[in-house]
Amino acid sequence: MTHAAALEQMIGQQVRTWDVLDPAILDAMRRVPRELFVPAAWRSLAYADCAPLLAHGKRMLPPMLVGRILLALQPQGGEQVLEVGTGSGYLTACLGALGAQVRSLEVHDDLAARARKNLRAANVRVAEIVTADGMQLDERERYDCVVLTASLPLWQPRFAAALRAAGRLFAVVGTGAVMEALLVTRDARGELQRRVLFETSLEPLEHAPAPAAFSF
Repeated sequence: MTHAAALEQMIGQQVRTWDVLDPAILDAMRRVPRELFVPAAWRSLAYADCAPLLAHGKRMLPPMLVGRILLALQPQGGEQVLEVGTGSGYLTACLGALGAQVRSLEVHDDLAARARKNLRAANVRVAEIVTADGMQLDERERYDCVVLTASLPLWQPRFAAALRAAGRLFAVVGTGAVMEALLVTRDARGELQRRVLFETSLEPLEHAPAPAAFSF
């Protein structure tokens, strides 16, 4: 199967079936060559419904989850987006394809370097990859969107604090096999609204606090 045919199959059988029907989002995902972001050992599965393995035990997000994140955030041209957990850079590129200016934090130097290389290969010029620990974030009201690509075992207010008025935050919160994907928005008065979008499961963000283990 050609990359073009595999891409259309991904859009039709994965992304659209998760109610991602926005033409702008589907077009953005069509314009980002996912095979450029997938490690060589996984290249034949670039458009499959799977989460290819990266260095340090990390994984790419499956295509349908990328689509749901983009649908939830609705990034607009020129908006400032913070991504916590660059990984391969694929979601970064999709955000850029929608016109966002992306600042992406990656705690591992080698993953950050590889993501920069992937983004150059895909001709993405609207993203800055920074080697940094997202759990050290200390910014207020800077971004229109914030997206976490790993889960928070416990809610961390620092990420919502980085939102501007009318800003949107996507985060997966919880532990175990079932976690809540949340959309958190900040209104003009600075108050936060939280909405549960769906259930999923992601590996925890490195250095994020976890609930205390139960013991007798």
